[in-house]
Amino acid sequence: GPKERKLRTRATRVKARSTSGRSEGPYRCVDRFQSLATEDFPGKDTLDKLFQQAVQRFGDSDCLGTREVLSEENEPQPSGKVFKKLILGEYCWLSYQQVDSVVSYMGSGLAALGQQSKSMVAIFCETRAEWMISAQACFRYNFPLVTFYATLGEEAVAFGLNETGVTHLITSTELLETKLKGVLSQIPKLKHIISVDQRRVSTEGYPPGLAIHSMASVQELGSQPDNLARPVVSPQPSDLAVVMYTSGSTGRPKGVMVVHSNLTAGMTGQCERIPGLGPKDTYIAYLPLAHVLEMTAEISCMAYGCPIGYSSPQTLSDQSTKIKRGSRGDSSVLKPTLMAAVPEILDRINKNVMRKVGEMSYIQRTLFNLGYNYKLEQVKRGYDAPLCNVLLFSKVRRLLGGRVRLMLSGGAPLSSATQRFMNICFCCPVGQGYGLTETCGAGTITEVADNSTGRVGAPVICCEVRLRDWLEGGYTNQDKPHPRGEILIGGPNITMGYYRNESNGQDYFVDEKGQRWFCTGDIGEIHPDGCLQIVDRKKDLVKLQAGEYVSLGKVEAALKNCSLIDNICAYANSEQNYVISVVVPNQKMLTELARQRGVKGSWEEVCTHPAMEEVVLKEIKEVATSIKLQRFEIPVKVHLSPEPWTPETGLVTDAFKLKRKELKNHYLQHIERMYGRP
Repeated sequence: GPKERKLRTRATRVKARSTSGRSEGPYRCVDRFQSLATEDFPGKDTLDKLFQQAVQRFGDSDCLGTREVLSEENEPQPSGKVFKKLILGEYCWLSYQQVDSVVSYMGSGLAALGQQSKSMVAIFCETRAEWMISAQACFRYNFPLVTFYATLGEEAVAFGLNETGVTHLITSTELLETKLKGVLSQIPKLKHIISVDQRRVSTEGYPPGLAIHSMASVQELGSQPDNLARPVVSPQPSDLAVVMYTSGSTGRPKGVMVVHSNLTAGMTGQCERIPGLGPKDTYIAYLPLAHVLEMTAEISCMAYGCPIGYSSPQTLSDQSTKIKRGSRGDSSVLKPTLMAAVPEILDRINKNVMRKVGEMSYIQRTLFNLGYNYKLEQVKRGYDAPLCNVLLFSKVRRLLGGRVRLMLSGGAPLSSATQRFMNICFCCPVGQGYGLTETCGAGTITEVADNSTGRVGAPVICCEVRLRDWLEGGYTNQDKPHPRGEILIGGPNITMGYYRNESNGQDYFVDEKGQRWFCTGDIGEIHPDGCLQIVDRKKDLVKLQAGEYVSLGKVEAALKNCSLIDNICAYANSEQNYVISVVVPNQKMLTELARQRGVKGSWEEVCTHPAMEEVVLKEIKEVATSIKLQRFEIPVKVHLSPEPWTPETGLVTDAFKLKRKELKNHYLQHIERMYGRP
């Protein structure tokens, strides 16, 4: 039909081209080729103006929603462990007007506690409505906000708090008692801690001279008429809005300095790729708000009148770990239309659904696979398969509430298999984006109509992309079939550098036109239609004994497609002539294979059994050969790790990127064993 034809032509048209006509770029989106968009919100060039305009437009509509906790139960597991399960009620909503007044009270309360304009306030807290209310209060009163991931280690948080010298910190009772209490004596400048929840904190064991307040009491203080009457000096577009600490895959965390105009530019670029964003949408929020992708997504939703319902990875769906069996997860109650995701979460959903399919009867399973393969063919040709959607996939869609119309994935590369799976089973496009904290989360995002996989789309309308030759790695803009090189991103969304860090020179530069650029360290390839594909990372390159270069990231991305592998870290030492790997195997699949081979024992014993290492190596070899990895790139030995890698273990960052140094130290004796040392 005409709709499909329109989709097909949109999908094949050129999305970006080079402004210089040269293969290294800069490449710009064809929709805004003449000049980069700096503002989609005329005159709304700071975050507080953006929110105030939304309050005028959407006044008594829902803005932020949180589910009521009815009760908590302990559920004993067969293994003897006890899991905490929540019983949650409906979403309770604050309207734009209500959020507006608590934001004013919070800002006024902080000022009454001695917080000065242009001085920083820190926030170290889980994703919840109070995080966003605190952030909006800081934007309104021009207190730059210093953010830390809730899973950052206490040493890293102490380092950041000392480096910025903050006096006021917003946190939760849980984080205060489990993460901060031990290091508070090392943070002498901290004077006030504001806890966002209702739980009483006993003041025992805290350094003298440190005041602990509840968020409610700070708001009460702020609502007093003489405090509210104080004049508020609004921020300028060039004022600092956020100092965002990134966990960094190496060494100390770095604070990225983000000004108001960086954020309005970056969000303009993001929102242009989300067609029809507005009050009819509902966004489900569960990723870390200290991550630039989540923070800008939520601020954009508030600007466009799209209500935000808060959730967490542990309560996202009916199957999630903290939801009591038989009760409803957040997606089922909220029925969101938009969600952001990291590949880790999408892979988990993919595996959950395939597990369910595996448990179906033979006939049901055959029908599912037929429908899946039929729709896959249709999607590749730019069509849909409405009958399959109704008969087969509506049940799968209900796992996320049944209304999701668009998913955005970022943070790490999404495997083609998982992207296709989401396209087909959830009947919604999965946009893949690429950006960094240093570029305000903006870089490239795929268009809704583009159904190719493995690419991250064309530059968004606020920035442009250049490829710089990296000769050592063998990447140049003369490469055939497509130009390749290190990705540089330029535009008004490029942040102001790292806080108190003199080595900005190598990462940031300003060109002859006065435009700021950031050098990403990622290697990209530009397709003829102007879309970017990430093919490598400068830091991941290792030269083997025989002189071949191996990109560890490329090997890992390829092998993540193995059904037996949940996660993988490839490792190579320059003194050796082969690659080895540490794998977190898929527990269900491996246990089943162990049963077939008569391997008995606990999960740990299954993982350390030599026969199981052989099974995984065999699959690695098959998959690697089918996707044409070079012989020297294929891991020759494997260690199976029974424990999964989560940010809490310190082996991956909050965006689930591998921390190579930590992984190497953690598995050192296994690495030495695989390289033949006793």
